[in-house]
Amino acid sequence: MISIKAINIDEYIAAFPKDVQKTLQQLRITIQKAAPKAEEVISYQMPAFKQKGVLVYFAAYKNHIGFYPTSSGIRVFKDEISGYKNSKGAVQFPIDKPLPIQLISKMVKFRVKENLEKEQAKKKK
Repeated sequence: MISIKAINIDEYIAAFPKDVQKTLQQLRITIQKAAPKAEEVISYQMPAFKQKGVLVYFAAYKNHIGFYPTSSGIRVFKDEISGYKNSKGAVQFPIDKPLPIQLISKMVKFRVKENLEKEQAKKKK
């Protein structure tokens, strides 16, 4: 990850070359549409979206965009992300290929639902 001391997502995105900025903005808009009530923050020096806890993080690297939907987001979509390099909590989208917008949207919506369900479960206790 390129170390960037951004105070918000606009600043983070502005630190990259124009072509990367375009991809990062596309990712940001996809997340915003999938989680319209989520708050944008910088956490661990990365853009993140929060709604009843962190939903997802993302970051730009030299050759890929790292997308971090937490371990549950990776586990649930493991078949759909199998064509991408991935790990327990992250998936890497190559910087020179189009983002899988529908997949990202599904992953974010899953995380919103998961966080809301956790919140409901806490209230029932």
